This record gives sequence, C-alpha cells and structure tokens, in this order.
Amino acid sequence: MVDVLDELRILYDSTPVLVAAYDPMDRLRYANPAFRSAFALGPDEAPTWAELMRRNHAAGRGTVITTPDFEAWLVSTLSRRGKTAYRAFETDLSDGRWLLMTETVSPSGWMLCIASDITAFRPDERAVRQARDSALKEAQTDDLTGIANRRFVTARVDDMLAPDGPGGALCVLDLDNFKYINDLVGHIAGDTVLRDFAARINGLVRRKDCFGRIGGEEFALVLPGTGAAEAVLIVERMLALVRLSRPLSHWPEFTYTFSAGIATAEAGTSFGDLYGRADRALYLAKMTGRNRIQVEDDSMPPAIQAKR
Repeated sequence: MVDVLDELRILYDSTPVLVAAYDPMDRLRYANPAFRSAFALGPDEAPTWAELMRRNHAAGRGTVITTPDFEAWLVSTLSRRGKTAYRAFETDLSDGRWLLMTETVSPSGWMLCIASDITAFRPDERAVRQARDSALKEAQTDDLTGIANRRFVTARVDDMLAPDGPGGALCVLDLDNFKYINDLVGHIAGDTVLRDFAARINGLVRRKDCFGRIGGEEFALVLPGTGAAEAVLIVERMLALVRLSRPLSHWPEFTYTFSAGIATAEAGTSFGDLYGRADRALYLAKMTGRNRIQVEDDSMPPAIQAKR
C-alpha cells in the first residue's frame, strides 16, 4: 500500500518549487531542498522567519529588501504576516529570480509557504504589480509605528466574529498618562515611546493574533479562539515587558506603562458591541490605578464612557 506522506515528501524533495512550513511561533519546521538552497539554509537549521530574514539581509542574500531601516521593516512586516488565511504576492531574490509566493495559514497558526519561479513571465508588468502590492501594504499600515492600522485590525475582528469564525477576545491597550509624557518630553520623544511600545508588543504576538494601532496612544490586540483567562496571561507578559523598557536614550530613567481592557465574544457578535465592552473595561482599569488589566463582567455599568 502506498504511503501518501512518503510520496509527498519525495515530491517535495525533488520539485524546483520552494516549499516550507512554519509553526505558530513562526519557526521553520520543514523546508524542501529548493527552499533551503534559495535562502542559504543548512539541512537541519530551523530559525524563525525573523531570524532568517535578518541573517540573509546582513549577508546580502535571499529576499531582496530595499529599506534604510531593516528593523522597522521587520516590525511592519511581522504585524501583518500570517494574519489572513491566504495571501499571494511576488518577491525577488538576490540571485535574480522572481517568485510568486503563497502563504496558507491553518486555524491553529501553522503556515505553508509555496513559491514558484516566475522570472520568465511578463517582466514588463512587474512594476505595476509591485506598485499594487505596495499600495495595499500602505493602506493596512500605521504611518508612525509601522504596524497594522485600524482598518486592518477591524478586518481581523470581523473575521473572528464572522458566522463561521472562532470568536475570541479583543484587548484594547492604552498608554498611561500619555498626554503628560508628551508635555514632559515633547512630541518627538512621545513618538519614540509609541514606536517602542508597538515593537515590543508586536514581538510577543502569536501567528493567529493581530496587533495594531487604533489611533493616538490606543492599540488593539485581536485574539481569535481565546478565552478571557488566556487573554489575561498574554497581556500580563506584555505588561511585564513594557515595564522594563527604557526607550529614551537621553533619559535612561524614563519608564512608561499601559492599561488594558479585555472583552470576549462568540461568532455573530458585532464589532461595535465587542469594542464598546473592551473600551469600558479599559476605562475601569484606568479609574482603578492604571498599569493593569481589567476584564469585562456583567456588573460593569453599560453607561460608562471612556474619557481617558
């Protein structure tokens, strides 16, 4: 009897198509020889995607990344990577090849990447396609922090709450006393704090989750298929990390914190209802001391308005 998995492995090992699989924490768990050759990977290496991109960029190989600030590019890309069930895009390699890359993400957060060489296909249209991809990225990106913007976050909440969606938790995060920070250190330093916060939180986000800036000093964390207790544990790790941050080089003693409101919902709930409940929980977190997490409950007055 034919072992289908063995036959698949033989096919993957012999095809010139690049095939790779990443786990929910974005660590490489399988890559066929074509993928390993293209990205200069040894037979047993299993880096995270970020580690692979950073190493190859420094060595001038793999994916062509034309940016003056690689780390900012990485934060921005990670905020959208794997947040939709399927994505197709084009990219070029330092060896001159042009690839059509597809990313398919399972409900558990595993990602299958398949790339085909399309170097010979209509090179005269590449600039148009690149411009289209760039415009789409800009429409989903917050200008200041480089992470996902309100539009992208709202779409991920809608996916979570769709009739066939997993339901889950929405966390609204807000920097504490941010007006005071701006008044004390100035708006330029305030922007530095916002970017520091975005980068630190983004580094802790799971594949299936989405983190983005809603506006001002307010951010949102979308946690599909996640209950309140697990959401609290996730945000507690974020609180601990931010408390250790020292983002202002000219003021090494400066620290900052944030507060969080968490609400959960099943599929079919409206975005407005879920966001309103999370926002009321955030308001209560602010009113009871800041630098903490508040989970919504039935005893919370529905008329609370978030006046932070």
